[in-house]
Amino acid sequence: MNASPADQQQLLRLQAVDTRLQQIAHRLGSLPQSAPIAELATRDTAVRSRRAEAQGALEDARAELKRIESDVAVVEARIARDSDRLQHTSSTKDVAALDSELVSLRKRLSDLEDQELIVMERVEGAEGVVAGIDGERAAIAAETAALEVERDEASAGLVVERDGTERDRVVVAGEIPAELLAYYEQRRARGAGIGAALLRQRTCGGCTMTLTGSDLDVVRRAAPDEVLLCPECDRILVRTDESGI
Repeated sequence: MNASPADQQQLLRLQAVDTRLQQIAHRLGSLPQSAPIAELATRDTAVRSRRAEAQGALEDARAELKRIESDVAVVEARIARDSDRLQHTSSTKDVAALDSELVSLRKRLSDLEDQELIVMERVEGAEGVVAGIDGERAAIAAETAALEVERDEASAGLVVERDGTERDRVVVAGEIPAELLAYYEQRRARGAGIGAALLRQRTCGGCTMTLTGSDLDVVRRAAPDEVLLCPECDRILVRTDESGI
């Protein structure tokens, strides 16, 4: 690729802006509130998992209680029906049969009511567990919100600086030919955020390798508009009067 020396040197301006953006991003990501906020998010995930389990247990208990209540209603209806039939029959055989069935039904009703009490206690206990977990989540949410306010206050200046720097980048990038800019972006993606480096006193500013021997000869023989790459770090090597070649 070929580009004028002036355009290549514009890459150094762009790189300086990109480096500044990286520094701002790092500072934003390393604010003192960031780590505890992340820890709270992890805790909330674990608590949500516990809540899902507790909610499942509560729903199972409620379903069982509903089934028992339905059974109670059926038995009570049969008791009411048999009691009514008992009052309206004069048959000794029917009276004996109804009395026997009523004894069984009342025993069944008593057993169901005992089960109902046990399951109601389970439902109440499960509701308490869910409520306790909801309280934990509320406390985590409140702590997170407070930390986020602190973080936002601490980051306000950095955000303003980042936004201004991003606008500067648009201006600088707009002065670079599209093909050269795309090549720079490609190198930057591969070079941990550094796409172009100044060659100063035969030393690459990207990896600090000093060019010698055949590597130095290649640079010396290259035309001024030839876009060179560092043989060590593969970043665009920008030559200026400081290059010492």
